Order: sequence, then C-alpha cells, then structure tokens
Amino acid sequence: MKADVLLGLQWGDEGKGKIVDVLTPDYDIIARFQGGPNAGHTLEFNGIKHVLHTIPSGIFHPTAINVVGNGVVIDPVIFKKEIDALQKMGVDVYTKLRIATRAHLILPTHRLLDAASEAHKGLEKIGSTLKGIGPTYMDKTGRNGLRVGDIKNPRFREKYDQLVAKHKEILAAYQYQYNLEELEPAWFEGIHLLQNLQMVECEQYMNDAFRNKKKILAEGAQGSMLDIDFGSYPFVTSSNTICAGACTGLGLAPGRIGRVIGIFKAYCTRVGSGPFPTELEDATGEQIRKTGNEFGSTTGRPRRTGWLDLPALKFAVMINGVTELIMMKADILSEFDRIKVCTHYLHRGEQIDYLPYDISPEFVTPVYTELPGWKKDLTGLHSTDSMPAELSSYIEFIEKQTGVPIRIVSVGPDRKQTLFRGAVPA
Repeated sequence: MKADVLLGLQWGDEGKGKIVDVLTPDYDIIARFQGGPNAGHTLEFNGIKHVLHTIPSGIFHPTAINVVGNGVVIDPVIFKKEIDALQKMGVDVYTKLRIATRAHLILPTHRLLDAASEAHKGLEKIGSTLKGIGPTYMDKTGRNGLRVGDIKNPRFREKYDQLVAKHKEILAAYQYQYNLEELEPAWFEGIHLLQNLQMVECEQYMNDAFRNKKKILAEGAQGSMLDIDFGSYPFVTSSNTICAGACTGLGLAPGRIGRVIGIFKAYCTRVGSGPFPTELEDATGEQIRKTGNEFGSTTGRPRRTGWLDLPALKFAVMINGVTELIMMKADILSEFDRIKVCTHYLHRGEQIDYLPYDISPEFVTPVYTELPGWKKDLTGLHSTDSMPAELSSYIEFIEKQTGVPIRIVSVGPDRKQTLFRGAVPA
C-alpha cells in the first residue's frame, strides 16, 4: 500500500479541490502537505460552491479522515472561519479532522510583515496574497517559528510575545503603520479552537495508517510552477509544491509514494506577478477569463490567461514523476474555432521544447501549433463516448507530447461534470 499524491502542474488554480472531492470516496485519509490560506480549493456540488483554504478537500465526505500536515502553515483566524462555516453545514469537524503538531502558526504580525514587505518593493512586488505565508516560512527556516504543538506549552504566551517583539523591530524599520491590538483577539480565539481539535504527530499518524492498510491521498496546494526551488523564482510561493513536498510535509519516506496525479487546465492562468510565456493580453485572453470565471478564490484578483504551455507542463510532469494527468476546464475552450498550444520556445536564437532557467519575455518567445476547436457545449456530457472528435484529438495531442495518459477530463465545476478515461483510482 502506497500514498497517492495529487498536485497542480501549472501556476495554481488548476481545480485540485474539485478532483480531491471527486476521488475522496476511494481513500481513507486526505492529507494537505504544504502551503496555507493563500490556497483556495473550490468545490461545487448540490448547486453550492465551497471554498477551502487550509482544510483538506475531503472534509465533506462522511468517511474520510482529513489531516493538515506539518508542512502547512495555519492562520488561526482563517482556520476558525472555515471550521465555523463547516459546522453550520453539519460537518463533524472534530471527529474528521487531525492537525499536525509540527505545523507552523501564522501570527498577526506575519501578515503585517507580508504587507509591509510588498509595499516596500513597489513595482518589484511578487504579487503576494498578503496572508503572511512568506514571513511564516522565513521564521520556520530561521528557527524562530511557533508551532501548533506549542499551544499546549505553559510558556506559549511568552514565546508568542518574544516573536512579536522581533517582528515589531522589523516593522519599525519598514516604517509601516499598524494596529496589532485590533488583530490579536480574533487570533487568540482561533488558538482556543485549535486547542480543542485533535492534534497528532503527523509522521507517526501517517505511518501507522500505512501499517493498518489505509488508503492515503496527499493533497497539494498552489502549483508546480510556484515551487520555491523549481518555479519561476522569485515569483513563487514559499514551500515545495511538488511531489517531494509530500514526503517532507507529511513525514512519508519517498518509497511510500505511489501514483502521482497531475492536474492542469486546458489552458493556462496565473495570479500576481511573474513571467507567463503564453499570456494573452487581448480579447481572446479576456474571453477565457470571463467564460472561465478566472478570478482568484482567495484574493478575488483577475487571473492572467493564456494558451496551454507544453514545455512548462512537460517540466512539471518530469520533476513530479507524474503517472497520470487530469485535464480541467475543457468546457471553457468550447467557444473557439481554433485553439493554440505552445509546443516550443524560441530561446536565445534556438528552438527548444523544455523549460529554461529564465522564462522572462526577453529570453523566450512561444512557438504555437494550432488545433481545431470543438465548438460544442461539453457541460452536459456524461461519458467520453459523446466527446467531440476535436476534443479527443486535443487530448491525444497532449498525451503524445507529455508521454502521460489523461485519465480524467472535467467539463464543469460540479463534481458530476467529470469524465473518466481508462483506469480510475482504486
């Protein structure tokens, strides 16, 4: 028995929440392994949209246990809002949720530091969600952070005050104006809620689950192109979003990883700053944005849109060891007569089909292949047998280019609007 990993292969927002929700009935444990409330996993069923920021996307199913792993950073304020919303829906959170003691806490001053840093950078800002993610991971690697397990330490308030004092010194250097007293009451309410949830030593819990033959799905956040090591640095997130992050973020040995399920959109999107080779800053890009409702589920910011980028996708497949693909939002491209796919880059006078060190516009120009569009509403399809031939050709083209089979095609936001091709998770 091995753990399967599900992760995004682009710049985030690929639709991981929906697919985790669809696959959860096949698993005993769903475990988030990195990131924090900068993620927004959207699920839709029974005509209702749900957005989760920290809690794993399997929480709505009655049988699965959901684990927030040690690689995640938790904002108690946002976490409490999620819990409160789930309880109003009748979800038994206290029974179904486990929190890793080694997960780090986002303090109110982390959010202030995030905002101060972005303001200081001016035009060079990276497009942070301002959720305090970066400063929290900085304290983690700097060995200053507060962790969930510290909540039960009698010296917790003292440790909190010491870290806040350090943050105040940095904020003073930025000359950033703030009112911490307004932020702290809600934060400590969230801490009180965390004290009443089931905390676990994540690495022990996960490995005990293996010994008990439990089926595990590790859920990633953001996307591979935002990975701190392999993404479009410095316009990246602060954690390892790739498959290797599941090992460090849950306490799993590499040999415990089984299937690696990679999710991508039929086109590309990106939120915030950073290079985006296939970006469409024209009417076509606006049409994709409008039809696809491409606005950030966490920030509400309009997403940048572009055609599918195969060199970037192949790069993500390679570094993650992807064994199968899931294509999302095929229905959004139904309006186009012709669809472009970037198959190569022109890079420093040479045509290449891989991702180079720097994908800034001055160094790479996308080379496109045009394919026929399907011009058919896909949202009512119930099987792959009724897919337009042009869509099948588009899928087969991507499979040939990546060398990986596309097992699922999403044709709408609802969990029912999901088409399975070939083998499905068991």
